[in-house]
Amino acid sequence: MDYQVHTLANGIRLIFKHAPFAVTHCCFLLNGGSRDETPGKDGLAHFIEHLVFKETGRRSTTQILNRLELVGADLNAYTTKEYTCIHASFLQEHLERSIDLFEDILFHSTFPQEELEKERGVIQDEIASYLDQPEEAIQDDFEGMLFKGHALGNNILGTAESVDGLTAEDIRAFIKANYATDEMVFGVFGNYDFKKIVKLAEKYFAAVPANYAKKQRQAPMTNASAYIVQHKPITQTHCIIGTQAYSSAHPHKYGLLLANNLLGGMGMSSRLNLEIREKYGIAYTIESNYTSLTDTGIFSIYFGTDTEKAARAAKLVHRELKKLRDARLGTLQLHQAKQKFIGQIALAEESRMSLIISMAKSLLDFGYADTLEEVFDKVNAVTANQVLEICNEVFDNNRLMTLVFEPK
Repeated sequence: MDYQVHTLANGIRLIFKHAPFAVTHCCFLLNGGSRDETPGKDGLAHFIEHLVFKETGRRSTTQILNRLELVGADLNAYTTKEYTCIHASFLQEHLERSIDLFEDILFHSTFPQEELEKERGVIQDEIASYLDQPEEAIQDDFEGMLFKGHALGNNILGTAESVDGLTAEDIRAFIKANYATDEMVFGVFGNYDFKKIVKLAEKYFAAVPANYAKKQRQAPMTNASAYIVQHKPITQTHCIIGTQAYSSAHPHKYGLLLANNLLGGMGMSSRLNLEIREKYGIAYTIESNYTSLTDTGIFSIYFGTDTEKAARAAKLVHRELKKLRDARLGTLQLHQAKQKFIGQIALAEESRMSLIISMAKSLLDFGYADTLEEVFDKVNAVTANQVLEICNEVFDNNRLMTLVFEPK
């Protein structure tokens, strides 16, 4: 085990990974995201993420923003369908300064009405800007199609109408219902003695009142095949083909991660990129993605191209999927796919912030974090027969949904 864990009496957990670097990366992960919003409150989790930087009982917005920026640190946050994350990177000597700020904004934000109104306008502008980017908007619309009638299908940003109706009471109710202290993880990646980390965590987080609220998350229904075309004021055609996939705990997760990387993952040598961009020059961007969630997952292939080339691009995508369904990977193909994926995983560990967030998320979901060697072992354990089985299940034409944005 290359990390250490400590649990406070209120349930908040600390995960620490030592590294002899001058820069520290830390994160605070909360198990509450857009899927936990009640009907009509779309965008609430993301709204809270914005507002925790605005005002606390002892700091103004300016004081919050200056607390780390004045020492050259970087402070930011993001919201997903299942989590909210606050994170910071800073020089080693500013650890306590950062933990103090984390505790203040996470547990003492006051959500004044004036700040609510200002941030409401900011988010509504963010929504409008996002909708102007078809390559982004199509992903949200596709997930809305994939999880129709379920909170997972809602846009993380919400809508202009839903954000307009959010109140401070909504915020406090969401926090009480979803920010359980035993579903919070504070992660630190830096050059410290673990005892110091524990001492600071106890000093700043031990007094946080315990909250053991339990979520009532419902798994989505399995999607059926569909083909939908929407006309938009755009110049190119954009397309997503995909389906629901395996959850983060599913035994086939690593097999699908491997198949996805081979098909359309990182790098120029993916099958989709070689076939559709390099061989035929049809699409500038073509990629596949697999995101695992706690009780389901999302697999999708995206491309954008000129309208007259879209049908051919889609046909070539389906041809590549059929190849994976019909033919088992050879020994050399499987070995090369694993070597490529393992190398990319190793390089990704160089992004130290991403690594500590990934470790915190793993601790939150499973109670442990895999070492790099354990991840490699799971990738290497995938067999050609498993990949074939996975591709026939996930890439089944009877399950695939297609969403197309066409120019008006």
